[in-house]
Amino acid sequence: MGGTKGSTSLALSVRRVDAVASPPDTCEDVMLNESSKPHWTAYLWDTLDKSPEERRFLFKIDAAILTVASLGYFIKNLDQININNAFVSGMKEDLGLNGNQLNYMQTCWTVGYVIGQIPRQVWTYPKEKNTQSNLLLTRIRPSLWIPSCEVAWSVLTIIMAKCSTAQQIYVLRFFIGLTESTFYPGMQYVIGSWYQKCELGKRSCIFHASSAVGSMFSAYLMAAVYHLDGVHGFKGWQWLFIVNTVISLPIAISGFFFLPDVPETTRAWYLTPSDILLAQNRMQADGRENRAPYTKEKGKKIFASWHIYLLTLLYILYNNGGGVSAQPAFAIWLKQQGYSIPQINAYPTLTTAVQLVTTLIYAWTSDTVLRGERWPPIIFSGIMIVTVNTSLAIWNIPDAWKWACFILAGCSSGIGGLLYAWMHEICAQDNEERALVAASMNEMAFVVQAWLPLLIWQQVEAPEYRKGYLASIAIAFAMMATALVIRRLQQIEVASRRLRLPE
Repeated sequence: MGGTKGSTSLALSVRRVDAVASPPDTCEDVMLNESSKPHWTAYLWDTLDKSPEERRFLFKIDAAILTVASLGYFIKNLDQININNAFVSGMKEDLGLNGNQLNYMQTCWTVGYVIGQIPRQVWTYPKEKNTQSNLLLTRIRPSLWIPSCEVAWSVLTIIMAKCSTAQQIYVLRFFIGLTESTFYPGMQYVIGSWYQKCELGKRSCIFHASSAVGSMFSAYLMAAVYHLDGVHGFKGWQWLFIVNTVISLPIAISGFFFLPDVPETTRAWYLTPSDILLAQNRMQADGRENRAPYTKEKGKKIFASWHIYLLTLLYILYNNGGGVSAQPAFAIWLKQQGYSIPQINAYPTLTTAVQLVTTLIYAWTSDTVLRGERWPPIIFSGIMIVTVNTSLAIWNIPDAWKWACFILAGCSSGIGGLLYAWMHEICAQDNEERALVAASMNEMAFVVQAWLPLLIWQQVEAPEYRKGYLASIAIAFAMMATALVIRRLQQIEVASRRLRLPE
């Protein structure tokens, strides 16, 4: 036992020295280093190529963080997307929603989401209590705040079942968006605080893929509970909100017990002191800076860099460019074609299945065969957006190809996790910058989403959203161009940093 502890301490010391000397700038640096060249098993799952101590540690972290993050994102998307399933399953007719009310419901959620991030977006815990970054989440641990918000939105979801007017739904959707606003940027920051560069892509995309599972499950659930129409006086679409809450509450409560915060502040019951030390040294070896106060000089440095502007722009373009997969266009078209309610809910999940599969493909190829490069999947996604939306803008195309276009639209939604993984790598040298850029990406993407759909995805034009399809083509080209510019600037930045390293 004593020998094991000694060897572990020695390994940690070596990691610490290596981190100070020359931490890797990219995942590719690690893979090209012959002394750390991964075994073929690492292409399947990276922990298979780690030491026994690190494998045990990562097993604990994966079991806790990926479970809490994925289940949380599952219920977030379940409780967010259910409005679309309810709309095409009787809510439109029962509440007389014949105008653009669905757009307004989605906008109310987005406005709440945007406002909710303002006091919560900085996920650092300053060492000095008088720093300017002491917003709400700098006072409360993520393991307390995130699950509390999950409980709140779960309770608000069941109240939706009692709504009888569009105005009541507007109010509830606003507060659901408000309480959901913490989850995604917060969990992305937590994930980025525990994993190294070559581990981030897969974990971020597994987390992101859980949203697709939530969308699929919501559709299947609507198809199932629709048969409860009339039970205890509730319509089928009302049962969807009730069952959503029954599923969401236990998952929300579990976060209080399993979310580990970040390595510097964790009090997780399943981590030993040696686990925590290993976590901190892994981040140091990966070139991650520890938390520090926000200062005027730090603020100037962050806002003088291209990071916050171009990474935020890239995420805005991603979040608002694949609109056909976010709108109920497929479901509304199926309804016009005379399909049944269960079919209208089930068939669009093929789009989500494509999203799920491509998300995992993007993650594994980016972390392995592409040697940590994040831009190739982004380019592929952009090409698919252009192809799909060009065809749908024409509209008068064979039904078989129209089915294919609606389904293949899911290819555009799987890169969100990779964008955050790329951000974590680019901003690894400054913890506070990483926190601020993560928040800015999510915040500004939804600021745009609050108004853009009202212009290009109007309910009264469904499913022939010609303006939406054409706008998506333009956004896709802009997204691909931005990704290539970021890659070039990253190469210049890494080369400059290497020149400054001591021999």
